[in-house]
Amino acid sequence: MSNFDLPYLNPISADKKTLYINARIIDPKSGFDKLGSLLTIGDKIADFGENIFVEDAEIIDCQGHVLAPGLIDIQVHFRYPGQTHKEDLDSGSKSAVAGGITAVVCQPNTIPTLDSVEVLNDLHSKAREVAHCNIRAYACVTTNMKGEELADLPALKDAGAVGFTDDGLPVMNAQLMRRAFENSRDLGVVIAQHAEDLNLTNKGCINEGEVSKKLGVRGIPNISESVIVERDLAILEAIGGRYHLLHVSTKEALDAIKRAKDKGLAATVEVAPHHFMLDDEQVLKSGTNAKMNPPLRSKKDRLALIEGLRSGLIDAIATDHAPHDLASKEKPLSEATFGIVGVETMLPLSLNLVHRGVLSLRDLLAKMTCNAAEIINYDGGVIKKGARADLVLIDLDVEWEIDSQKFYSKSKNSPFDGFKVKGRAIRTVVAGKVVYEL
Repeated sequence: MSNFDLPYLNPISADKKTLYINARIIDPKSGFDKLGSLLTIGDKIADFGENIFVEDAEIIDCQGHVLAPGLIDIQVHFRYPGQTHKEDLDSGSKSAVAGGITAVVCQPNTIPTLDSVEVLNDLHSKAREVAHCNIRAYACVTTNMKGEELADLPALKDAGAVGFTDDGLPVMNAQLMRRAFENSRDLGVVIAQHAEDLNLTNKGCINEGEVSKKLGVRGIPNISESVIVERDLAILEAIGGRYHLLHVSTKEALDAIKRAKDKGLAATVEVAPHHFMLDDEQVLKSGTNAKMNPPLRSKKDRLALIEGLRSGLIDAIATDHAPHDLASKEKPLSEATFGIVGVETMLPLSLNLVHRGVLSLRDLLAKMTCNAAEIINYDGGVIKKGARADLVLIDLDVEWEIDSQKFYSKSKNSPFDGFKVKGRAIRTVVAGKVVYEL
């Protein structure tokens, strides 16, 4: 039985005390990892440690499960405004908190696009009314994402944009990218790039390789991603600013990011679970539900991404949650829309890395909490006294099967339907209020 609540429309009483006992408390930022208790008063964390006692508090026995900062997904498409038949802020945020996510960053490729203060303000206003988690947003780099002129980046930053991207499309014009970095440098926020040379992509629909040949469809080569990344990093080195690579999919792009980091450039990178869990062979099994952009790549690329996670080169895990209605996917492979849903499966899929010994639990959680928060300058992703009480309780050992028909998202487009996984969120807390429990 699941329960949802609206943390800001129905805020918790300021003096409400909740004591979580018998919890394995993990704060990835500080390295705290001990069995103990955590006290929330109102919407804040009041105290935590091995021996915490307080009178007049509601007691929640965590039964040894992991209590961590709420997860942060810095790339989602909740389709508001303009395509709410696929998802909206209510359904998308319900889906998020069911996955243990307490904050998301919406992408600006909406209808209309998030290229004006008015549209951005409307998104934030609507979120305060209906969202079950914290909603933040990137704004567009260019007006209407046309790649012809910069949007008013300073005004959008003042209106709450956490950074700028034309996600779904690259900034192809190098001079515009240079000016974007100048703004990034002055404003202290990231330019987040969907790295794709559209000329090299050449209207491909899946990875260029044996699978595309077998299916007789046009493929997307690795260089369509890496060429743009190399160009962007050259501009970054010359101009300054902050660069964030969205949903990396290729070894070559990751190698370029490593070289940039070795030079001390302010470059960060995220990866989506589907890119480190699957390769393009999955298209043969899942069809259009395994079609996304960037596409699932080769096994060699997938292993490189896993190594990037293990080594710490990859900073964050984000879903690129992209809901689509059935009609958008029930088309030939070359015509179907790109994208899959992911917020409800991010945690269990990523825990696979822990169960296999690739990452420690602390390192994994860092990529979905404090590291993600730092990329977008977000005040969250940590457990500390005085911090907002955004928390997730995780059962590491429960084994279950993903059933896309049970997703809270309006859309069910996932290649992970039927996958057996281990671990999941069993309680999600936003601003001290339980917004989801299994």
